[in-house]
Amino acid sequence: MLKHMTWMVTCHGNYIGSLEVHGARIAVKSVFCTNPMTCGPMSVLSKFEQFILVLMKLRLNLPLKDLAFRFKISLPTASRVWHTVIDILHERLEFQIKWPERHVLQAMMPMAFRQAFGCKVAVIVDCFEVFIEKPSNLLAQAQTCSNYKHHHTVKFLLGVAPQGYVTYISCAWGGRVSDKQITIESGLLKNLLPGDIVLADRGFNIADSVGFYCASLQIPAFTKGRKQLSVYEVAETRKIANLCIHVERVIGLVRRKYQILQSRAMPIEHMATKPGEALAVIDKIGVICCVLSNLWESVVPLDEDQETLW
Repeated sequence: MLKHMTWMVTCHGNYIGSLEVHGARIAVKSVFCTNPMTCGPMSVLSKFEQFILVLMKLRLNLPLKDLAFRFKISLPTASRVWHTVIDILHERLEFQIKWPERHVLQAMMPMAFRQAFGCKVAVIVDCFEVFIEKPSNLLAQAQTCSNYKHHHTVKFLLGVAPQGYVTYISCAWGGRVSDKQITIESGLLKNLLPGDIVLADRGFNIADSVGFYCASLQIPAFTKGRKQLSVYEVAETRKIANLCIHVERVIGLVRRKYQILQSRAMPIEHMATKPGEALAVIDKIGVICCVLSNLWESVVPLDEDQETLW
């Protein structure tokens, strides 16, 4: 659990300050930009101002026109700063989304998971969708039309450790794709080890794919073809549901803290990849938001009587 951490804030390898994390509080200290040339020969904003502009966009999802007015710059300059700093943040932070080693998971396993499944739970998986603008291409419209949200969306697969931290996030997929398909094709299952347990909701019918890696899937029981569940199935379903709720809380925390993922439809240009790059802007935004969310205190209590931050 992160209690105190100090990060060096750099931009293209140049030091601009330090980012100190005290539990759920983040403070920026020792920020320097004394030489205007270190910020680019034509730069209007200091590196710190550029950094703050991007954080405001992620946190509040303010329009770039609004940010341009606040920072007294032109709209093209605001757009250029946004895309440049997003690339830098993704490059510097993506290593923080890491699948933990088994001994680390077992050593820090919360008591609720220990009592239900021992120390075998490796990940809780779930998907969340982000609204996007309607694409002009008909094929893209069909791929992004979500039957669940009744809107054009992209979908992310999130893997959350029992400790409540994001350990995996997929690239953005069209909102029409099923949870099963994105889980199988995203590569998350390759991280599983023999004996691992994966917790998921009913929509993740991936028991065969998980079993291929000698792991097991635990999902709530179905009432298909029956009037009601047995007493044992009710107890098991309640146990799984009480643990799976943590991944929904983590997703809710990420989206509530970073309004760019929920307050307005994402611009369609964020879905495109730049020449020579494998990831679109929306993919980088998802990674950055999850990394910043991991800096907060976990929503999952280590002990049963421990209060959680929500």
